[in-house]
Amino acid sequence: MELLYALTLGVLTMSGVYLLLRARTFPVVVGLTLISYAVNLFLFAMGRLHTGKPAVLGQVAEHADPLPQALVLTAIVIGFAMTAFALVLALRAQGELENDHVDGRGKR
Repeated sequence: MELLYALTLGVLTMSGVYLLLRARTFPVVVGLTLISYAVNLFLFAMGRLHTGKPAVLGQVAEHADPLPQALVLTAIVIGFAMTAFALVLALRAQGELENDHVDGRGKR
């Protein structure tokens, strides 16, 4: 299971970096989103997945660590805000420059 999880993180990160290196705005935004998903999964893996154990409540000696879960929830909100801002910025740049290249030197 750990190998599958590590491969998933690697594929998400690799795909995100590849899309970040594209010259169009939409693939760059999708690449940023994929990298944020990979970071969220990585943070969640730091809490070591437990099944059948309570989060914090109860008198059980072993419980799941709530800190990575809180970090992932915070990262999801920040990632959503970043994606929305990047999309608005890309739409504004496309409206003003009349192209969707990241460097602004596309076809005119």
